[in-house]
Amino acid sequence: MGHLASRDAYKNLEDRINWFTQGAPVSNTLYKILQVLYTEKEAKWVSLLPVRPFTAKKAARIWNTSEAKAEKFLTHLCEKALLVDSCHNGVRKFVMPPPMAGFIEFALMRTRGDIDQKYLSELYYQYMNVEEDFVKDLFFVTETRLGRVFVQEPVLTNANTLHILDHERASHIVEEAEYIGLGTCYCRHKMLHAGHPCEIDAPLDVCLTFGNVARSLAEHGGYARLIDKSEAMDALERSYAHNLVQIGENVREDPAFICNCCGCCCEALQAARKFSPMQPVATTNYIPEVEKETCVGCGKCAKACPIFAISMEEGENGKKKAVVNKEICLGCGVCAGNCPTKAIEMKRRPIQVITPVNSTHRFVLQAIEKGTLQNLIFDNQAFANHRAMAAVFAAILKMPPLKQALASKQFKSIYLDKLLSMQENQKKKKM
Repeated sequence: MGHLASRDAYKNLEDRINWFTQGAPVSNTLYKILQVLYTEKEAKWVSLLPVRPFTAKKAARIWNTSEAKAEKFLTHLCEKALLVDSCHNGVRKFVMPPPMAGFIEFALMRTRGDIDQKYLSELYYQYMNVEEDFVKDLFFVTETRLGRVFVQEPVLTNANTLHILDHERASHIVEEAEYIGLGTCYCRHKMLHAGHPCEIDAPLDVCLTFGNVARSLAEHGGYARLIDKSEAMDALERSYAHNLVQIGENVREDPAFICNCCGCCCEALQAARKFSPMQPVATTNYIPEVEKETCVGCGKCAKACPIFAISMEEGENGKKKAVVNKEICLGCGVCAGNCPTKAIEMKRRPIQVITPVNSTHRFVLQAIEKGTLQNLIFDNQAFANHRAMAAVFAAILKMPPLKQALASKQFKSIYLDKLLSMQENQKKKKM
């Protein structure tokens, strides 16, 4: 009976994780991963928690325990990076991070002795690099991507620098952040333990987190180290020097992370290589243009491209020239940074990439595209207050009509239908 109860605890946790817009396909490997990360009691209790932020008081009510005991246990979960906390107007709230970028990565963002990190890394490798269902679900199920690429600012010409938007610049994210955390790169740490060390020997200490995520990871267990803006810019510079691609949360306001990624270890870039021409992350608004007259055919750009989007092809005079496959190019700018003759210039794409405003906007878009909006709305404790519900409705009202229609169909709410109808009537009056 004890064995069955234990299995039920982890199975319930799997179900809870898959209540997210971003879930984790069930497999025996995932079950083993959860056994490493969570004790049976932790699995049982976490499986009951709501999707959206909650207080210790709410958790105590769900767990039928005292608020003091609930807060102590929640703090313990923060120390294991299974939850993150925040404090607004003196009210402490907790939230379970999604699998990615979340508790799966946090477990390897520092060296720790309370779990077998080598065994965990091997399980991660099996789950993500061999089985692949998780990676496909993470990167390709929804049109709205989890992550987006930042263009490398040093390679932009003065003319293009004038047109770059604030949210397109990693340096702007650094400048605006209240807290900045620096941690170990989960991807390269995982691959090192799994017996596949980074092919370009890229640095490990370049994983950037921001805001409450950075503060929580730093305060509870040292999964990140709080740093100043100068050290964060140094991390970006070191990443540029190693031809790493900056991939951050796909939002315009307050992204939670910027990873500095290599093509050999990063799941997103590996997915770009493996499932080309499908793109696992949102591209930048830039695309490289090769000046054929200046290109000397050295091949450095093709060698540096992390997703093999550049090939060397013979030109009219028989000499090789760089050719960019624009269908799969992410627009990171690594190629331009490696061109010795400056023959590659990053130009604005003719059709601009649209970035969700914030995390709520992205969650709702992905939920609509995945057909799980009702899960987000009707989570047993997720939107128990009008402010949280209003945030979801506000995000829906900013969407194009087709997305609004899908949201209305999934939500089946008279209230939402009326809101959309009112918005349409207001538009007609203005016309």
